[in-house]
Amino acid sequence: MRRRLGLEGVHSQGVRGPVSDEIKMAFDHPEVRLAELAGGNPPDRISLRDYIAEADIGAFQVERGQRQRLRFNIAVELRPGAGAAADDVDRILTYDRLTGAIEDELAAERLNLLETLAERIAARILAEPQPVRVFLRIEKLDRGPFALGVEIVRSRLAGPTPGATRAESPRPIIVFAESGFLPDVASLASLGGPVIIAPGLPAGASAGLPAAIALRIDLLEIERVGWAMAAGTAGLTVVSSRTEIDWAMAQGRTIIWAPSKLVLDTAGAPNRAGNGLPLAIWLADLLHAQKLLVHGTVALPADCRVPVARL
Repeated sequence: MRRRLGLEGVHSQGVRGPVSDEIKMAFDHPEVRLAELAGGNPPDRISLRDYIAEADIGAFQVERGQRQRLRFNIAVELRPGAGAAADDVDRILTYDRLTGAIEDELAAERLNLLETLAERIAARILAEPQPVRVFLRIEKLDRGPFALGVEIVRSRLAGPTPGATRAESPRPIIVFAESGFLPDVASLASLGGPVIIAPGLPAGASAGLPAAIALRIDLLEIERVGWAMAAGTAGLTVVSSRTEIDWAMAQGRTIIWAPSKLVLDTAGAPNRAGNGLPLAIWLADLLHAQKLLVHGTVALPADCRVPVARL
């Protein structure tokens, strides 16, 4: 039921007038909105107020490579009997789960949209056993003399939250392929797991260019090699995002990795492509690969966290 608060507010033109509950709640703290939406006996809530973190995020080119401050406000409604009566910290939703959901998603990959970040953080929180509903507000603080933001409410009662029950991805086998590699899809399929081919980089693609420009040109050249490989061999699937990789592995596809999106959007990714092998090593570590198989005459890496062998 809608109510009028009987408050007076100031419009953008400076004219004073009544302010509705809806407008007040939209710009008040999430706890206020949850209290208004709840019934006469609202559920327990925990909240995180004004948590500030920095991230490289944004759809505009001018935002890339520029870290900006984000402010998070979260309120979580809890199911009855979520552990407080037992005074047992292992049975409650702790505050570090909220901050951890934020930090984990910020570290996972670079995103263009606050909406995507909000969805993923809410999914992590709702994956815990105690929450019933999550209210989340994220604001950009450095885009001007104001705050730009997004607010979402996600409820377990509304159905499965995207990502909340996502199955663990299989562990792939990464194949680094030097120039001239001709994939035999049947042989690769017999290696004992999903196969992701990471194409190598032909020499001299970006020689003499500044590092940031060289990286982008090298990534495009690797993708050109990958698409050409796919065009010449049936049964190969070119993918770029983590979601596409997970989907293709689940479908049993043999994959060629187009690296631009993951490399440019993920914190801590290599800033140089080299001959392409540093990217393959990074991907193997990122996906917790079973092993890295190296094709061609390139020396086997000694600093890889997964087992390495010659293909």
